[in-house]
Amino acid sequence: IVLIFQSCTNHSEFDQNWKQIDNILDTIVEPSFNNVELNIIDFGAKADSTFDSNEAIQNAIDECSKNGGGKVIIPEGNYFSAGSIFLKSNVNLHLQNANINFSTNSQDYLPVVFTRWEGIELYNYSALIYAKDQENIAITGKGILNGNATNEKWWPWKGRTEYGFIDGMPSQLDSLSRPRLLRMNISQAPVEERIFGNGYYLRPNFFQTINCKNILIDGITFKDSPMWFLHPVLSENIIVRNVKVEGHGPNNDGLDPESCKNVLIENCEFNTGDDCIAIKSGRNADGRRINVPSENIIVRNCKMLDGHGGVVIGSEISGGCKNVFVENCEMDSPNLDRAIRIKTNTIRGGVVENIFVRNIKIGEVKEAVLRVNLLYEPKEIGERNFIPKVKNIYLSEIKSNKSERAFY
Repeated sequence: IVLIFQSCTNHSEFDQNWKQIDNILDTIVEPSFNNVELNIIDFGAKADSTFDSNEAIQNAIDECSKNGGGKVIIPEGNYFSAGSIFLKSNVNLHLQNANINFSTNSQDYLPVVFTRWEGIELYNYSALIYAKDQENIAITGKGILNGNATNEKWWPWKGRTEYGFIDGMPSQLDSLSRPRLLRMNISQAPVEERIFGNGYYLRPNFFQTINCKNILIDGITFKDSPMWFLHPVLSENIIVRNVKVEGHGPNNDGLDPESCKNVLIENCEFNTGDDCIAIKSGRNADGRRINVPSENIIVRNCKMLDGHGGVVIGSEISGGCKNVFVENCEMDSPNLDRAIRIKTNTIRGGVVENIFVRNIKIGEVKEAVLRVNLLYEPKEIGERNFIPKVKNIYLSEIKSNKSERAFY
């Protein structure tokens, strides 16, 4: 591990590295849209929290995309969606002080779609908002997207009593559920045979893109996801700004770019049950097979409250990670375990390099300002011959009022 804690007077090399930000920002293309508006009310939606507006929302998106794109308006009110919303190319889903509550009936997120779950490819429930092979897509405006997960719905599938699990309930711990998926990853079973979904209790994420580019999320609040909140995969040119994420369920990561390139995260607030931001690139054999790192990621002017870590790399990091820039963030909560965290192991492998952190104000974190764990999940089954490499970690101007350790 190569760690560099920069002094207050020797900033030349450190500052030179930060100049890469301008090059990254120049490559991130914010999507633009035709000056056409379609209102979901015209497609049969109702601002009624008991009426299923899913079909109307989807029809508006499909129609807008088919005709060259534009803005799909969700006017002020409370809406209900019994199933996934599928984003399509050249469409901006725009909320005007609107709230969408999503169903907690797992059947509403079938049929299964191609996805990644904890860094492994499979077919499983669709994310609540999903896009695959699309470009120029956005969710903007003001409003709340609520997954409505609770200790009665979705979260008990984790298999832990603090999230509503009771002995005898089905969960992801069942031998044909998560353990089966892990075995399929070890054996590299064909992805087409990794069929899960109904009866396997692997929770969907809230928002997921697969192989998409030019993505914008701006101004939206996300609440109570079944699992991870925002999960772009194999996607590039991503902007997440002015977003608030609130959820204290199991694995409620805030934003997990996985095998993504050119990502800007700014002016966001995270208050989560797991990592606030966790950068990933695939788990174990799948991560090595796909072999796409996460790279060129900027996190700035964000606020992290509760969570396992403020900005985290891993643990599904087998494809590697490089060129991460974190600056001008505030992290403060007795329930925030670490500010900066790197987690991996000798099953994951991968190279983590060129991580730059500066101007971080920490009120309180529980464990450490920087935590590097190369023995994460020591009981995980798998071949332990893939030595991870962590190098060139730069920290400067980190001010912490309270933490058990500085570096651990």
